[in-house]
Amino acid sequence: MKRIYTSFIILFSVFCSLSAQDKKVMSRYQDQLVDLFEQVYNAPTDNERYHANESAVQLLSKALEEEDSFKWRWNFGSRVSVLTASSGKFRIFSWPVRRDNNEQECFGFVQAYDEEEDEWVVTELHDRSDEVFSPEESMLTADSWYGSVYQELVETKHDGQYYYTLLGWNCTNPLIQRKVIEPIWFKRDRAVPQFGQPLFRKAPNRRRVILAYTTTAMVNLHYEDQVIHTVEKKRVKIPGTNKSTTQDVGHDEVERMIIFDEVAPQVQGMEGLFQYYVPTGVELAYVFRNGKWEMRKGAQGRLSDKKLNKAFEPLDKDPSRFNLSN
Repeated sequence: MKRIYTSFIILFSVFCSLSAQDKKVMSRYQDQLVDLFEQVYNAPTDNERYHANESAVQLLSKALEEEDSFKWRWNFGSRVSVLTASSGKFRIFSWPVRRDNNEQECFGFVQAYDEEEDEWVVTELHDRSDEVFSPEESMLTADSWYGSVYQELVETKHDGQYYYTLLGWNCTNPLIQRKVIEPIWFKRDRAVPQFGQPLFRKAPNRRRVILAYTTTAMVNLHYEDQVIHTVEKKRVKIPGTNKSTTQDVGHDEVERMIIFDEVAPQVQGMEGLFQYYVPTGVELAYVFRNGKWEMRKGAQGRLSDKKLNKAFEPLDKDPSRFNLSN
């Protein structure tokens, strides 16, 4: 973990213009990093990809030490996901490196503002997703990160407190991939990230949601305005009579939600063998209520045709098709 000292930082003005000299310095870093990440994706062997990645990690770490680096709007095209909290609290970088056996290892950094120390802190993330015991219930740190490539950063607020939830993709196994709903948080006014938080109502031990399924399937995961269809039993009058009866009455509501596909084994008896899990055709959702994510059934993703992370799941496993800029 490296600390970057600044003075008199106003958190919400971090995106003000860089000086001409700063722009020149950061542009040079970006050009070099773009070249390195192209090698990370396109080099033909493990050794070459990991060698390029090691250089990229070192150079990006150095770039983030620059005093005004948080003001720079990074653009790595389809190679690296860069998500920034609108509150100005932090930014997270994440990307995968492909191995010859089609496993992926993830790498990343978090750059966050420490209000107490009045400094920016850069923390490198270390993928330990294949070592985490009970991953849905574990609180993890940067050194025990459930490595994922994050495509969305969901920001919610309750009682004046911000809550941050990451939506991402993980593929440490050539037969199984995962979608991840991952809360990220910081101890009050500090900058070292913590991963996993008990924000899921009626599931007090759950700190993240992991959807595991076969690499030949596609599972949608997105945060957007969508439809919740609910059915209630109501007493209604029978036309032409003085009698009434109980009927199921449905109605639709549009809400902001994390909507995703339910997954299950293709055939009975395969429970727990995630290489046989596929979408069931049922959509589920989490809606943020009073500081918690609340599960809602009856979600219907019919207000858009977005298919999140399509390019994270190339059936031919060609990493050049990964697209993080949707």
